[in-house]
Amino acid sequence: MAVPHLADAVRDADIVISMLEAGPVVGTVIDDALAALRQGTLWIDMSSTRQSEAQQFHARLVAAGCRFVDAPVSGGVGGAQAGTLAIMAGGAEADIEYARPVFEAMGRVTRVGPAGAGQVSKLCNQLIVGGTINIVAEALLLAQAAGADPAAVRAAIRGGFAESRILEVHGQRMLDRNFLPGGQVATQLKDQHNILAAAAAAGIALPVTSLVTERYESIGDEYPQADHAAALLALERLNPGQRVGDAPDQLPA
Repeated sequence: MAVPHLADAVRDADIVISMLEAGPVVGTVIDDALAALRQGTLWIDMSSTRQSEAQQFHARLVAAGCRFVDAPVSGGVGGAQAGTLAIMAGGAEADIEYARPVFEAMGRVTRVGPAGAGQVSKLCNQLIVGGTINIVAEALLLAQAAGADPAAVRAAIRGGFAESRILEVHGQRMLDRNFLPGGQVATQLKDQHNILAAAAAAGIALPVTSLVTERYESIGDEYPQADHAAALLALERLNPGQRVGDAPDQLPA
């Protein structure tokens, strides 16, 4: 049921769930809602934010007598519709157990550490996603350029050590040239920057991820609203005359 004011939505809630565009937006919503929350309310943020932002949200809510869990997800629209999302939860074990029936309605929840750890887990997920999408694009273009059938190559290597959800889902998107957004390039680029920020805060270097981020910055210049499978389009521009498949490009308007 829609309500006219945010305070009306959270005032009597035992659990509040937010899933918003970015950390600053989450922070604004928490600030606006804070005065209306009752003591002990559990706020679950399922957005993808920086670890430091999640830790700040936790501190802010605990200081107000509330509880907080950061629980970003992976699985896309299909996983949300099917209730099979992978949920990465950071926070007190008791709070995650309290919310388990809510989580299980959406998918599979795993506690990965204290507040902020959920966001670290999501960044690890996105690190793998971002890199693998680019590698799948390169593999399909190599197959095409070297005279093999890229669709047949994809079918041949599935089930072997190169099998992945990215090869399954985004590989098919590339073959179909379907770049209508599931996960947008702009969102992946935000995640890439958050990954590098987390690495800097942890005092480690991620050289491959740095290169992948540069690729997404280039992809984002041309296709910010397209699906992140548009890595293939940017790769084809680097290789004039090469194109995977004959289907027309499907791109957002």
